Amino acid sequence: MLVNHTTIRLKSSKRSKAMELIDNLREYSQAENGTVHYRAMTDVGDSDVVRFFEQYEDVDAAEAHTESEQYRQFVESLPEIVEGTIETIQIHADDVEHAEFTPEDALKTLD
Repeated sequence: MLVNHTTIRLKSSKRSKAMELIDNLREYSQAENGTVHYRAMTDVGDSDVVRFFEQYEDVDAAEAHTESEQYRQFVESLPEIVEGTIETIQIHADDVEHAEFTPEDALKTLD
């Protein structure tokens, strides 16, 4: 399992265009073989900060993603839409757990 968490600060003046590009990449990427999760979200404290959460079955799936035309088009747009640097945290994991619970279940964990 490979997990990437990437943080990008958008140029405010290019936010609308950037969000369109991000949404197109997200939609395509979610359907790629080997992609478990591919999410893009804005930071609740700063709407010009976008965070990607990417989870792949393995390194090969992640590499295939970076070879797609959609990914290439997005990366080519980065100098126009990004302010500052891009940060990526990459996690290789063999043991991954998934949990779903209700708000009530979360409340019970406080007892």
